Amino acid sequence: MPQRQFASFAEFYPYYLSEHENLACRRLHFIGSTLVLGWLAALIATGNPWFLLAGLFTGYGFAWAGHFFFEKNRPATFKNPVYSFMGDWVMYADILRGRLRMF
Repeated sequence: MPQRQFASFAEFYPYYLSEHENLACRRLHFIGSTLVLGWLAALIATGNPWFLLAGLFTGYGFAWAGHFFFEKNRPATFKNPVYSFMGDWVMYADILRGRLRMF
């Protein structure tokens, strides 16, 4: 199947959300992103680069588990890494604002 091309993030985001319809997948993304923010704070506080590695493993680990076990699809990171990274944080903000359901 050919990879779909997107002209902008605004065009990509609805597709991104369609790949995150399962609430368990969204919850895992949210938990992983929250933990990433904690690792980032630890990195800033200590300057220890291992916290960056911990953040990468935690963030992607939770997100990919959501896709493989609940959403049953391949993470958008594999197809559109930059837009997917942006989408993670926009979705996180949308959940915090109550624009997207998590429960």
